[in-house]
Amino acid sequence: MDQKQEMAVSKMRELVETQGIPTQKFVDQTFLRFLKAKSMNPEKAAKMFVEREKWREEFVPLGFIPESEIADQLGDKKIYLQGLTKIRQQPFLFCKGSRYFTSASKEPLQFKKFIVYLFDKAIASSFRDGKEVGNEKITAAVDLKGFPYKSIDARGFTITIHVLKAYYPGRLGKMYMLNDPGFFVSLWKMFSVFLDKDIQEKIIFMSSENEKENFIKEIGEEILP
Repeated sequence: MDQKQEMAVSKMRELVETQGIPTQKFVDQTFLRFLKAKSMNPEKAAKMFVEREKWREEFVPLGFIPESEIADQLGDKKIYLQGLTKIRQQPFLFCKGSRYFTSASKEPLQFKKFIVYLFDKAIASSFRDGKEVGNEKITAAVDLKGFPYKSIDARGFTITIHVLKAYYPGRLGKMYMLNDPGFFVSLWKMFSVFLDKDIQEKIIFMSSENEKENFIKEIGEEILP
C-alpha cells in the first residue's frame, strides 16, 4: 500500500471502532477492499463495513452456513469448488447450468444462504496458514450448455449480485460464461444494466477458440471438470 492508502485505512479503522466494532482481527487489505469499493472514501467505506459486520452477526451467527440449511440447493449438484486456478491461485467455482433446478423464487432465503455458503467456502480455501489475507478473489465459470429457458432465475441473479456488492466487495476476480445459448444474449443485455461497470468488466463471454485456449491455460486442465 502507498502512503495515501495507509492513511485511508487508518482513518477507516478509527471510524469503525467508534461504532463499537473491534478491528484488531482484520488485516489492512480487508479494509482496503471496502475503501476501493467506495472510491477511497473512509466514511462511506466504514459505513459499508459496519453494515457488513452487523449483517453477518445476524445472518451467519455461527460464522458459517450449516449444510443442513441449504440441503435443496446442494442437492442439485450445480456448483462445485474445484480448487485453485493455475495462474492466479484463486479459488475456482464451476457451475453447470443444466443442473439449475431449484430457483431462488421457490426458497429465496435458502438461496441467499447457499450463495453465502459458496462465497465463504471458496474464499477460505485460499487462506494462508488458516488466516485471511484480505484480498482473496474468486474465479468462476458458468457452463450454459443445456441450460433450459424455464430455468432463468431473475431473482437468483438479483440476490447474488446484491450479496456480492454489499458484503463481498472486491472478491470477484473473473466470471467466464461458456456455451451460452442464443436466447441468453438478449437476456444478458437486460440484466447487465443493473451491474456496476467494474463487475461487468469481470464477466467474460467465451466465443473464439483463442479465448477458450487462454481460459484453459489460466484455470488449468487439472481442475476443469
